[in-house]
Amino acid sequence: MLRTLLIGLGRAGTGLHLPVLHRARTTRPELFADRPVVGVDPAHLATASGLHVVDSLRAARRTLDPDRTVVHLCTPPAVRGTLLGEAARLGFWRFVVEKPLATDRAALRRVLDVVDEHGLHVRVVSPWLHSALTGRIAELAGDPAGIRAVTVTQHKSRFRRTLTNSGHTDAFQVEIPHALGVLLRLLGDADVHTATCTDLRYGGDVVPYMGGARLTLSHATGLHSRIDCDLTSPVRRRRITVATAAGTRLVGHYPVTQDDDIAQLDVDQHGRTTRELITDDALLRCLTHAYRAFAEDRPYADELRLHTRTAELLDDARHLALATPTRTRTRHQEAAHHAG
Repeated sequence: MLRTLLIGLGRAGTGLHLPVLHRARTTRPELFADRPVVGVDPAHLATASGLHVVDSLRAARRTLDPDRTVVHLCTPPAVRGTLLGEAARLGFWRFVVEKPLATDRAALRRVLDVVDEHGLHVRVVSPWLHSALTGRIAELAGDPAGIRAVTVTQHKSRFRRTLTNSGHTDAFQVEIPHALGVLLRLLGDADVHTATCTDLRYGGDVVPYMGGARLTLSHATGLHSRIDCDLTSPVRRRRITVATAAGTRLVGHYPVTQDDDIAQLDVDQHGRTTRELITDDALLRCLTHAYRAFAEDRPYADELRLHTRTAELLDDARHLALATPTRTRTRHQEAAHHAG
């Protein structure tokens, strides 16, 4: 059975990972040790049931056996490479890393160098990839060649967190990584075709690039997919729409709050629509998958390659979107700009 070390005790660490870990102990007791989760917080500010807080990674190392511990890295992406290396030098080698894996190619290279140098096993938090709804859509959609269009909508109001927390530098880092991984799974590899982002404005406050983001992917199959994320929307929505060559239209709604784990799927075939309700505690499925894989020493390279590609595409999208005053540019325009 494996113990847990949380690095980063903000919303992701104590608001998401910790309660899910508590639930996981009851559903998969053979994987999760019945011992308090250890959290690193230099200021000793975080308190929660079932959490033992220490002030440094070295203090955590005195409490935990690295060979029986999974480290959850829940810090902002910009510092992941540094903390990953520090934990690795103390002997820890199993890691669950919050998405995205990195914010740009340089940071991604630093993370991957640490992984290679220390032989780390890394799983990236990806609830949508482990979602029961995603699995059902993949089953119904069938072969990627039979898919004609995919659109993802990710809307929510995020004013207060954006105004008071600088953990993210652009909207591409917030919701879009969830959708991007799913699109790569459903449709295969892609390049960023177009990308746009907007500022968040509230009164006299302006947070550059954090109002929302939109991008279009051009897949190797020739299909274009689209993601639309509005972080100023008064309506919260996590929706994926898939149209197939056979005339089927799938509209999936991922759960939008932590207190309801029911996903919904509308299946429209030949003018008749049926609705499926799917129990979908996706983060629980994601973390349980990671711990089972760690316990069984399963290969992780394929998963890491997918998340590496996701990070690369997010970097491409950000560069394309921020390249002009209007913050939008297609890949073709970017190439022409550099050629000129």
